[in-house]
Amino acid sequence: MGLMNKILGDQGSGEMGDYADLEGTVPESSDAEASMNVRIAEISEKQDTIAIKDAVYDGDLVVADITTLRTEGPTTDHIVDELRRVAEEVGGDIVKKGDDQLIVTPAGVKISREKLSF
Repeated sequence: MGLMNKILGDQGSGEMGDYADLEGTVPESSDAEASMNVRIAEISEKQDTIAIKDAVYDGDLVVADITTLRTEGPTTDHIVDELRRVAEEVGGDIVKKGDDQLIVTPAGVKISREKLSF
C-alpha cells in the first residue's frame, strides 16, 4: 500500500479516512485563516483534474496520487500538460515525484528539485 493510499484510504469522498489527528502537537491557531491549504487528490481520469485546477487557482497546494495513471499514454500526457499549464498560469510550480505523485503549487510557491540530506 502506497503512502497516498495510507493517507486517502478508500474513502474518495473527502472524509478523513486514515488521517491521524495530532491534537496537542500543533498549537491552537487564532481566528486567522491559513493563507494556503495543502490538498490531497487522486487522479484516475481526466475529470478529476477539475477540482485540482480549482484548488490551485484558489491558492492551494495539491498533492495528487496518479497511481492509476502509471501507464504512459495520451491521456496521462494530456492530464500532466493541463496541470502544467495551470501552474504556469498562476505562477506556481509542478513536479512529478516518483511514479505515483504530482505536486502542483499556487503562485509564490516553488518546489526545490534538490533532496534534503543529513
